[in-house]
Amino acid sequence: MIKNYFVFFLAALGIFLIDKSIKELFINGLFYDTKCITFGFTLNKGVAFSLLSFLNGYLKWILFALILSAFIYVNINRLIFKIPFVLGILFGAAIGNLYDRFIYGGVVDYVYWHCGFDFAVFNFADVMIDLSIAWLFYLHFIQKKI
Repeated sequence: MIKNYFVFFLAALGIFLIDKSIKELFINGLFYDTKCITFGFTLNKGVAFSLLSFLNGYLKWILFALILSAFIYVNINRLIFKIPFVLGILFGAAIGNLYDRFIYGGVVDYVYWHCGFDFAVFNFADVMIDLSIAWLFYLHFIQKKI
């Protein structure tokens, strides 16, 4: 039981620290541009594709409530004991982006794909959220484990 929480918090902390470290590079001016991809600082005040940016300062509190509610849900339903690593990745990434909202007023994004089509600017935490959600879908619908 304690082992599962340890795995959860270690995964969450690891993802959070990696995310924060990479973002610091771009906040401090790292920039790299190629024909297909640009790495450079951008501040996203909304959620995916800058949606809900009109909520301004309220958005961080709404997202805080959603993350807290999700954490309570996974604990009540004991999912943290079944898949602690995957949930740790998910929550570590979510907290990384939430941290940005409280400290910088928006999420620090830095990867912009523009080869063949323009795609939204994103970051490491966004990729980890997508990866963990895909992993959860796989575990639920393919493996039938959760």
